[in-house]
Amino acid sequence: MTGIETGEGPGSARGTADPQGPHGPHVLDNPAWAALQGAHAAFAEHPAGSGPGTSRAARYRTDVSPWAALADPADPRSWADLRVLVGHGGTAPLAGVLSPPEGWETVGAVPGVQLVDTALRAEAAPDAVRLGPADVPEILALISLTKPGPFLPRTVELGTYLGIRHRGRLIAMAGERLRPPGWTEISAVCTHPRHRGRGLATRLVRAVAADIRERGETPFLHTAASNTGAIRLYESIGFTLRRRPSFMAVRAPGGPGNTTAKFS
Repeated sequence: MTGIETGEGPGSARGTADPQGPHGPHVLDNPAWAALQGAHAAFAEHPAGSGPGTSRAARYRTDVSPWAALADPADPRSWADLRVLVGHGGTAPLAGVLSPPEGWETVGAVPGVQLVDTALRAEAAPDAVRLGPADVPEILALISLTKPGPFLPRTVELGTYLGIRHRGRLIAMAGERLRPPGWTEISAVCTHPRHRGRGLATRLVRAVAADIRERGETPFLHTAASNTGAIRLYESIGFTLRRRPSFMAVRAPGGPGNTTAKFS
């Protein structure tokens, strides 16, 4: 998920709030799974004994992103593979799951929203700088202060991250996370509290979107449903509500296991 102060091509959403595919569920209904099978396959972990094309569950490497995904939340095989992947009692954050099957425990849930670009003015931000691995300590410090959502030491490798500095210090950032085919999620949108009210996050969102558009893809984003200030701002700059997924952390049957899954 992403937050903000108070985060054309195939499948383009501009001009419509409900980009449904003609042959069943849209790729944005399960974007983490689509990303892990495609653009982010190099970051994917699969259950032992299976891999791309055979597994029904996957997750990002644990230093890249906390998110896991199911090929089909209604398919018991997906849950069986997820249990193998996380281990007995292991935990995993998922999106779009209404309730886990018997034996699984919900250990955290956040109602969310998914918004898509329908009228965003994308443009470069001349004062923005590209962020990379050397900037991770500063990024993590800003994330810890502003709490836009999960960000780990290698999250910066998922796509382009841009920042704005003031007197050498990182004060605002935004970047790319999930990349299902034809789409890129804008994420980690945040501004240092002492520099809010200057439109820095909006400038960065526009700049990240410009890079996404250059690839022929369409921006989208997620945030908590309770983050009403962010939602109003995103809608005011050209995003439109598409759906209301639930972000849920679940624990597999079999014991306490790993309890590190969290949303912020």
